[in-house]
Amino acid sequence: MNIENLKEIFSEKFGSKDNINSYFAPGRVNLIGEHTDYNGGYVFPCALSFGTYAIARKREDEKVLLYSVNFPEIGIVETSLNQLSYNKEDDWANYTKGITKVFKDKNLNIDKGFEILYYGNIPNGAGLSSSASISIVTSLLLKDLFKLNIDRIQMAKYSQVTENEYIGVNCGIMDQFIIAMGKNNHAILLDTNTLEYEYAPIKLDNISIVIANTNKRRGLADSKYNERRSQCETALKDLQNKLRINSLGDLTEEEFEKNKHLIENEINRKRAKHAVYENRRTIKAAKVLENSDINKFGKLMNESHISLRDDYEVTGKELDTLVELAWENGAIGARMTGAGFGGCTVNLVYNEEIEKFKENVKKEYKDKIGYDPEFYIAEIGDGAKII
Repeated sequence: MNIENLKEIFSEKFGSKDNINSYFAPGRVNLIGEHTDYNGGYVFPCALSFGTYAIARKREDEKVLLYSVNFPEIGIVETSLNQLSYNKEDDWANYTKGITKVFKDKNLNIDKGFEILYYGNIPNGAGLSSSASISIVTSLLLKDLFKLNIDRIQMAKYSQVTENEYIGVNCGIMDQFIIAMGKNNHAILLDTNTLEYEYAPIKLDNISIVIANTNKRRGLADSKYNERRSQCETALKDLQNKLRINSLGDLTEEEFEKNKHLIENEINRKRAKHAVYENRRTIKAAKVLENSDINKFGKLMNESHISLRDDYEVTGKELDTLVELAWENGAIGARMTGAGFGGCTVNLVYNEEIEKFKENVKKEYKDKIGYDPEFYIAEIGDGAKII
């Protein structure tokens, strides 16, 4: 589906193509640094070449009309600038309503309604961050249509507020940040504590990033996500009885080992261990990639998955099977990516082995799980943009 098709559909749904603008925000994949972003640690994501497209136009009244090509059965969701509260029936459109409400609450002047048509080519439920993609593309179009004084980092922050306070998912800022700030052929090493960041060139000679989708919908992810977050918060409070730290990301592995006895609950201790070790792994991973040591990077990816499986317990049978099959079939590194409990794995595979890799992993996964996985070759793209 290209932009011209989308403009035609916009015209069918909203009456004409006059005065419309087009926007795009990518999905993302996190190469390493999982479940560290709400623990004050580092993450290492990149933006992808697929994402969410939006065609938008300002209205002269206060009506807000929203349509998604991906959910035609829901039809046009109609609301207005003074009716932006959460409504379960509005489904995906709550993201648009939420970000609009947050912008208005922050005194950004949105004084007229608007019409938006959305189309996303991020695989649904894959954990490649379609929700943050919708929030950021909406932020960008609101900034553009209403000439708002807001930069990209603020857009990411307000999109996170939308997820946390309006949608009710207690996520960190990684997804929104990389989608707003991504750069072609670069990952970002982001310190989620301070929002200091640096672009890291991704030079993968003869190697591709292969994303494999378990095709298991992530039904558990949100509730378990909030549970993991509160387990880490409790562990942090226990440590703060003795240590002057603001987050688990402040600790080295040695400091954690010396003080882990302060964490009373054994499960919370495991959760905190993952957060500390994963954070240090991410810092190391960015460094080894800078030195083009792809094998070491792959090894750190593998260690990341093992920690997510054993200490954080967010993987599940499908993700573990997909990662283990990748290890057996020549992946340089493989790990789950995203919140877990389904969704995707990220794999580094030599280009000449990709077809064989996909064929073998698909066959063995189907034998073990009962249905096919899907594969996408990830191209690292830019962050959100006006088209």
